[in-house]
Amino acid sequence: MIATSELAIETESLRKVFGSQVAVRDLSLRVPRGEIFGFLGPNGAGKSTSIKMLLGLVRPTSGKALVLGQPANDVETRRAIGFLPEDFRFYDWLTAEELLRFHGHMCGMSGSRLHERVPAVLDLVGMTPHAGRRVRGFSKGMLQRIGLAQALVHEPDLIFLDEPTSGLDPMGRRMVRDILRGERDRGATVFLNSHLLSEIEVTCDRVVFIKEGSVVATRDLHAQGDGDVRVSVEAHGVTEAMVAGLAQWASDVIRAEGTLSFTVRAHDALPKIVRYLAAAGAEMYRVTPERTSLEDLFVELVGEDRGL
Repeated sequence: MIATSELAIETESLRKVFGSQVAVRDLSLRVPRGEIFGFLGPNGAGKSTSIKMLLGLVRPTSGKALVLGQPANDVETRRAIGFLPEDFRFYDWLTAEELLRFHGHMCGMSGSRLHERVPAVLDLVGMTPHAGRRVRGFSKGMLQRIGLAQALVHEPDLIFLDEPTSGLDPMGRRMVRDILRGERDRGATVFLNSHLLSEIEVTCDRVVFIKEGSVVATRDLHAQGDGDVRVSVEAHGVTEAMVAGLAQWASDVIRAEGTLSFTVRAHDALPKIVRYLAAAGAEMYRVTPERTSLEDLFVELVGEDRGL
């Protein structure tokens, strides 16, 4: 059990109802400090409403939410939070530099600190050449970069990012991954919502899947034994008796000419299976474990996107 002091976010039975519509049914989360945390679910699952409650922008109907150890609506705590919404709008008559200074001032940064920090964060997101340009002339990708910069300018302890790689090319997405890992290494916690599951898979430490406003599963993306593993074996001499014997470790066993495939719960079953097949007389040339992708797991757990 993680102590409350070690949690960046803790919610218990968080619920939000708009009229007759239940937006968030029963959200219970525990997000440790210092990790990149993925928040996944189909459209209409309550992700945006949940984030707004955690930011203190929407009052929950019932339940509890603590952010950095304080109630989610605590004004002073908000100074330690960075936020990039999916559909953001900036004062487009400001230059990139002026925008960051404005957001820094709102977070309580001093003039001397801003003088040091604004150039640094512009460089971090690759926007130094455009520091003096007005935001109204920015492309979608440039807006996304400056949006990320404003979420980071005050070096927050907790960063909420909603689709941070939207509109970015592959190099931009790699830049965002590197930045988020740097923030984690600094000790910050990143709460990340994205539909790009391939990005989530290579960026996050842990993810939760939500459906209809409730958590349906949690996955540690670094744990070797977390989740089913599909294994393909290139082998000859596999008999029906061998296939039957695999049932003690594996399921969904399929035997074809020269190949054998099956599902195991964890990697530590593989050495036992290899020893069993070798002792039974099978000739093995290659054993390839293939972990279920985050996309396949998403569809399995929460179903197809409802498009709401």
